[in-house]
Amino acid sequence: MLFLKLISVSVRSQMQYKASFLMLSLSHFLGTFVDILGIWILFDRFKFVQGWTFPEVGLIYGIMNVGFALAEAFSRGFDTFSQIIKYGDFDRLLLRPLSSLYQVALREVQAMRIGRFLQGLIVLSWSFSQLSLAPLSLLLILFSVLGAACLFYGLFVIQATASFWIIEALELMNVATYGGLQTGQYPISIYDKVFRLIFTLIIPIACVGYYPVASLLQRGSIPLWLGALFPLAGFIFLFLACQFWHFGVRHYRSTGS
Repeated sequence: MLFLKLISVSVRSQMQYKASFLMLSLSHFLGTFVDILGIWILFDRFKFVQGWTFPEVGLIYGIMNVGFALAEAFSRGFDTFSQIIKYGDFDRLLLRPLSSLYQVALREVQAMRIGRFLQGLIVLSWSFSQLSLAPLSLLLILFSVLGAACLFYGLFVIQATASFWIIEALELMNVATYGGLQTGQYPISIYDKVFRLIFTLIIPIACVGYYPVASLLQRGSIPLWLGALFPLAGFIFLFLACQFWHFGVRHYRSTGS
């Protein structure tokens, strides 16, 4: 498949510098470790946050970070898309017999993001073992991880699409991507009502992390069957982001026009 070949080429090119790859992966692992360390310090001091324990919050943290790592690994092309627009290179992509969305998505795969992925996976695995959940709960957790990956990937697509009209859109969108990740690592119930509405209805961060876990742990009145449907919001968000991309391409004006 062309998809696998393009990924393979990108990964092999990065593995030509193995020492650099290992150091970058380690830096991502240690850098994200600081986040969970901060959460651990909080719970070591207060024990509970609105009735939530450290392993329970760790479950949300793990879902969000594993999902974000997957999205970030395959979104480098969108993250740097403003440079493609600025230098007029997008015109060349439109001349090729492949979808521009497909080409940008596979422009570069960041293999070093495995550092964040492993760190999130370790926290997720440890939290799951501490909570003594049923084995079938893994299906909901996996679905939530995929939903989170789709959601964050959609945010990167929106960031790139905004570059059709706003060249320097990166800092504005970082509030939603990295800021959304930081917000989603905690139970949404601890935030003000306005933030809860934003991160549930507009950027459905809570739908891929908090609500599935809350239903799994029987927190609140959300039944398990409904909690299992919430991660679909991530897939729907990505679909809408792709439609926004196609809208942007249709209204793109070449640098030569």
